[in-house]
Amino acid sequence: MKRNILVLVFVFVLAFGVASVARFAQACAAVRSDVLRLHVVAASDSAKAQQLKLKVRDALLQQGNEAFSGTVTAAAAVRVITPQIAALEQTAERVLRQNGCEDVVKITVQKEFFNTRCYESFTMPAGVYTAVRVNIGAAQGHNWWCVMFPPLCLPAASRTEAEGCFTPDERRVITASPRYEPRFKIVEWIEQLKNKH
Repeated sequence: MKRNILVLVFVFVLAFGVASVARFAQACAAVRSDVLRLHVVAASDSAKAQQLKLKVRDALLQQGNEAFSGTVTAAAAVRVITPQIAALEQTAERVLRQNGCEDVVKITVQKEFFNTRCYESFTMPAGVYTAVRVNIGAAQGHNWWCVMFPPLCLPAASRTEAEGCFTPDERRVITASPRYEPRFKIVEWIEQLKNKH
């Protein structure tokens, strides 16, 4: 009898844990579908290339923020930004030229796998996201990433408004810390398995 009770308790705890992870994974999937990432890859790891990467990032975030005015979904943001790729490349290259660099910039909108990443006050769960990828020159340096839409990379006042684009479940995910939320690791492991080539 005692053993049966222990088995029942174990089954209940296991079922509760699986359901909890499933709900968390579903909220993570919703976050992935509701954001457009920006992924800037520097030409190299030299100090100058890394500084230029940040200057390009700032110019593109500004231009993107203006372009997305009135946009309310990530799918709409992709539709807005895609025809502007050439203009974004020109902006990035203008920044480079102003700083004495002749590198070419190639920008694409593509699906990319990202591990769980923390950025100041928010966390993006692991998985495949739509990303505006910016390759500067040989694109052999360290990269920089953030969320282009909603504009979470902008100052706190704009970020508070941007967080309004997420549901309460999504906000719980992006404001949680992987240090205290083990389900991030479980979701990352599942997503890595799904995306092995």
